[in-house]
Amino acid sequence: MALTTIADLFGERYGEGAPGVLALHGWGRDHTDFTAVLGGIPSIAIDLPGFGASAVPAAPMGSEGYADAVVPVIDGFAQPPVVVGHSFGGRVAVLLASRRLVSGLLLIGTPLLRIAPRRPPPMGYRLTKRFRFLLGEERLERVRRHYGSADYRSATGVMRDVLVKTVNESYERVLPTIECPTRLLWGREDAEVPVAVAEAALELVPNARLRVVPGVGHNVPTVAPDVVRAELLEML
Repeated sequence: MALTTIADLFGERYGEGAPGVLALHGWGRDHTDFTAVLGGIPSIAIDLPGFGASAVPAAPMGSEGYADAVVPVIDGFAQPPVVVGHSFGGRVAVLLASRRLVSGLLLIGTPLLRIAPRRPPPMGYRLTKRFRFLLGEERLERVRRHYGSADYRSATGVMRDVLVKTVNESYERVLPTIECPTRLLWGREDAEVPVAVAEAALELVPNARLRVVPGVGHNVPTVAPDVVRAELLEML
């Protein structure tokens, strides 16, 4: 399928007829993660702002801002779609579901909750930040890159600020408001968002069930697309 513009974002359409599925990719990824999942299913997969071919946001925003950006895409559907969200895309999908804009929700490896106390930043970073007026911004940036995650190190400009905003979000208050059928799909070996997150979220979402895939890590859509496809087809 050819890359196309969909409500000011780039993405691809799959299958024939009116689409019934919208797919939202993870951080640092793009719509092509869902190619093997969606082939032949009437659906749309988009590049979220700042990823793939879609433009970087004009200003930093959190998941609510990303949900706002996706609403015009949903407005183009004849009926509320089933939304598939992987990781970062799942954050956005949860907020769309809380607004009653979707008919079903498939969340894959999504950081929905913090289940452990947040560790304080390393002492080296804290000291450098405290004395930044002596050491300078360049030194602080080097320390940030040294101690930051791979996503933080690869992000720049507005997208780094977006990452900082979204990585601190948690959805305890949002999950109980989701009324549509919801499925949680997790890789057993997911080291980025452990299965314990899904198990805790399962207690909060009124109409949800969890499936754990043995031998698979965080990138379920690309490593086990047939499993994602099977869950999606059941929902449809």
